[in-house]
Amino acid sequence: MFLFEKLAVYQKALNFAEHMSNFTSDFPRGCWYLADQLNRASLSISLNIAEGNGRWTQADRKNFFGIARGSIHECVPLIELCRRKRLINDQTCIELRAELEEISKMLSGLIDRAKKSKH
Repeated sequence: MFLFEKLAVYQKALNFAEHMSNFTSDFPRGCWYLADQLNRASLSISLNIAEGNGRWTQADRKNFFGIARGSIHECVPLIELCRRKRLINDQTCIELRAELEEISKMLSGLIDRAKKSKH
């Protein structure tokens, strides 16, 4: 098992990406661009956590964790657009945003630890 696989934030991010993949598979054909972008952005969160954890330097780790946080922020307007297009209801939008907020807070903790790390 790789070290990043033990991180709760990685597990939550991977679960979110899987949830988005399952969720967007039912999008109508005309909304493929939303499904594709949402899947890419949500997957990017866990991918960058994994890649950052594999880096040797503090600056590299922090950079990849920052990219992961940027991908979280990318998901927010995509989810809002899905709500506006009535692909999701208001309650689902609220739940997805809450999931992203939780992952974001956990990731901020990981970034803070990377800043304090000496190697």
